[in-house]
Amino acid sequence: MSLTLALIPLAALLLSAAITRWLMTRAATGWGIFDQPNARSLHDSPIPRTGGVAVLCGGSVPLLVAQLLGADAIAPELLGIGAALVLVAGISLLDDVRQVSPVVRLLAHGSAAGLLIFKGLNWSTLELPGLTLALPSLLASGLTLLYVMWMINLYNFMDGLDGFAGGMAVSGFTALALLGGISGDLVFTLIAGSIAAAALGFLTGNFPPARIFLGDIGAASLGLLAAGLSLWGKQRGLFPLWAAWLAFSPFIVDATWTLLHRLRRGERLWEAHRSHHYQRLVLAGWSRLTTLLHSYALMLATASSAVIAPQLSISAQWLLLTAWAVIYILLHWRVALVEQSAAQ
Repeated sequence: MSLTLALIPLAALLLSAAITRWLMTRAATGWGIFDQPNARSLHDSPIPRTGGVAVLCGGSVPLLVAQLLGADAIAPELLGIGAALVLVAGISLLDDVRQVSPVVRLLAHGSAAGLLIFKGLNWSTLELPGLTLALPSLLASGLTLLYVMWMINLYNFMDGLDGFAGGMAVSGFTALALLGGISGDLVFTLIAGSIAAAALGFLTGNFPPARIFLGDIGAASLGLLAAGLSLWGKQRGLFPLWAAWLAFSPFIVDATWTLLHRLRRGERLWEAHRSHHYQRLVLAGWSRLTTLLHSYALMLATASSAVIAPQLSISAQWLLLTAWAVIYILLHWRVALVEQSAAQ
């Protein structure tokens, strides 16, 4: 049975790649849901946006098969994550087919967060290196609600460049899988590893030039899974929550920084825009591939840092986090310089 478990991520990779190819083949005949270029798009022709189906099938079906074979691959904590995922994926698929109002989407996202809280996946403590502070239950629930909803939506916001969201899923969930493996939690490692493998299978059709997109069903679901697994790993004592944030920080920092910047400028947050750092680099003249490869280097660096961080001394952890704060400030400054140079 251990061999069966070891083959689960490989099966997730192959199944996701096969479904991605099938979806692209069907799209070539005009079948499917297409992403039409809009004000925030970096593409200029319709692209099928059904790739999230491949990621979800690739990541879940092998685990379900293993469970049917008698493997202890499905943990009780996954009931909350699974139910929340069905809700988020369902409303996102509906949004892909026909536009759903922002209020309905937010209600669904909030309900998904509520399911996680109901199952005990709660942001119950404020953790920093060498410091753990218990949070009042009401505050913990409120923070969990905001965190889950923000992760769902920020992943959707950041899904605007070929290979970008898929690459973040590969590096982020691989980091979580390695953190679970270091702590000896096979179940968590298999779950996170299967999601990473399924995202890699999807990249076979999404790497520039992309022939298929994740769509809302894929991006929102990956955001929910990033939030759910980070809370789950924290609950099981596999890693501090900030380590998971570090692994996904290329998305978290960019989306949060951009949101705060737009709020400061009084912009309407619900309107389409191209203010994210990766969008600004492409608009300033960088090729999509160059922007993506630089982003991959950043993702690899943050994922590696997240994996080694819990093994470091407290002082080294603080030094690492400080270094990353400085790096992100410098990266923001670098993007502004590229824009200034392009404008001259």
